[in-house]
Amino acid sequence: MVNRVLYLFLLIFISCGVYAKTESLQSPSVNIKTANVNLTQFPMGYFIDTSLEMPFEQIQQQQFTPSKSEVTLGPNAKITWSKIIINNESPQQLRLFLHNSDAYHLQDVDFYETKNGELLKQINIQLDKPGPHPNIFGGSAIFSFHLAAGENKTIFVRSVTFSHQWYALALFDEEYSKRALVGSSSYIALLVGMMLALMLYNFFLYLSARKIENIVYAFYLISGIIWVSLSYGLGANFFGIFSADLLQFNSTLYSMPSFLILFMMLIFETKKRYPKEHIALCIILTILVAEFFYSLFDLVSALKPASSLAALMMTVTLGVSISLWRKRDPLAKYFFLGHAMFIIFNMLAVLYYKGITESNQINSHGVGIGIVLEALMMAFILSYRIRTLEKIKSAQSELKRLADTDPLTKLYNRRYFDKACSQLLAKSKTAKKELSIVIADLDFFKGINDTYGHDIGDRVIIEFANILTKQQKVDDIACRFGGEEFILLLNCDADNAKIIAQRIRSTAEKCIVKTENNQEVRFTVSIGINQVSQTANNIKESISLADQALYKAKKQGRNCVVVIKE
Repeated sequence: MVNRVLYLFLLIFISCGVYAKTESLQSPSVNIKTANVNLTQFPMGYFIDTSLEMPFEQIQQQQFTPSKSEVTLGPNAKITWSKIIINNESPQQLRLFLHNSDAYHLQDVDFYETKNGELLKQINIQLDKPGPHPNIFGGSAIFSFHLAAGENKTIFVRSVTFSHQWYALALFDEEYSKRALVGSSSYIALLVGMMLALMLYNFFLYLSARKIENIVYAFYLISGIIWVSLSYGLGANFFGIFSADLLQFNSTLYSMPSFLILFMMLIFETKKRYPKEHIALCIILTILVAEFFYSLFDLVSALKPASSLAALMMTVTLGVSISLWRKRDPLAKYFFLGHAMFIIFNMLAVLYYKGITESNQINSHGVGIGIVLEALMMAFILSYRIRTLEKIKSAQSELKRLADTDPLTKLYNRRYFDKACSQLLAKSKTAKKELSIVIADLDFFKGINDTYGHDIGDRVIIEFANILTKQQKVDDIACRFGGEEFILLLNCDADNAKIIAQRIRSTAEKCIVKTENNQEVRFTVSIGINQVSQTANNIKESISLADQALYKAKKQGRNCVVVIKE
């Protein structure tokens, strides 16, 4: 019983194989039944001319492999022939238009119209030659022909590529042909427009942060824009410039991932923080840079391993991003998300360009989609990092401010005063401006603390600090020197400093601080002044002399100003 079942399965398998083989040997045909023709998918056959020089008469005798009208055959199909058998089953004569919408990247495309093996018309379009191309509209090569009612014709299309062989054929009547030309490449223009918008956004980010990673990201975007434009015929559709004219710009296929890797090195600081991952990135970067320089001399040969190198690059960079995520780098998860989308769509494109997968809108445009998605995430990473750095900078500024500021009065402290004085002294010597030191001390402050408490004492100190702040100019320095003692460095001579000091003393004398019991607390201040010598190398001597002046003011009964001149 088992043997019979096995025999039955074997018979079915052989029958299916024979049927499949028979089907594959049949020539596919396109049967048109109406006058309205809008065929973007239809059966045809293709043949790869490995000899690169087979004459058309011999091509007609070859066995063509059945396929859809969109094919991708990889880098080993430099010259490929397509064969389309068309039957007009409608009751009227038709004028049809055969479009090769991907002609912009080809070196040469030719059309041959035959009937019963006889060549009726032939058009040769050499896109690598300068000059006008009558049968090229935008990036599409178009061949028109007529079919009488009930007539049968065979159209051959010869495609010669620089590196990878891929193309899409479509069959239209006149109306649909015009529509196809009008709508071609609008979505690619949208992708390029988004990348140009990211360029503008990155420019403003650079103005804000002035980081080298913004420059690298800009070059990545430029390379991406060039590559997307070349890959999808933007130059041909909008400017009439074909890949043959811009062939050398295909080197961006290597420069774009190189800038991506440099971006990773900078954004993650791999050289300093992740040495193992840095080595892996350096190795793949070296290979890409070497291929880029090789492409400057022999682009066609350099592009042949491009899809394989792209797969290797994506594997390494994905592995590095996963490793950094596992090491809890805060930016790694965002980069991984964007890079994973880039890899998914680019792997689909790699499989498409190598002829492994069938053509569809996702596969054939995977590079552009992947670049834009990753570029969006990279822009987010840049802005996120800038925001993080700004927070760190702000926190450091706050710590610095706290270190230089008296917490009670918000005036500068002695540490800042010592540091700032030397700078201001140097400036005054250069500008030949006078400086004066003013030291003020609250009179009988201990008695205020003992009588009213430290809270009222603190309020008195704060009120006096506010008086100093109102009297100082922009370039002056006021600080709490310690306890109830304050010091000012004023940009004026001793006479003007005395005028300012008298205003401070008078204002303090009139100031009233009220307690919770509505008691009025008054205070006075003694002030000593010394003009800084222009020959002084530091300000310590002037502080000492101002302190002596303060001592004299206290001996004279307090609530007064004393000036000591050298």
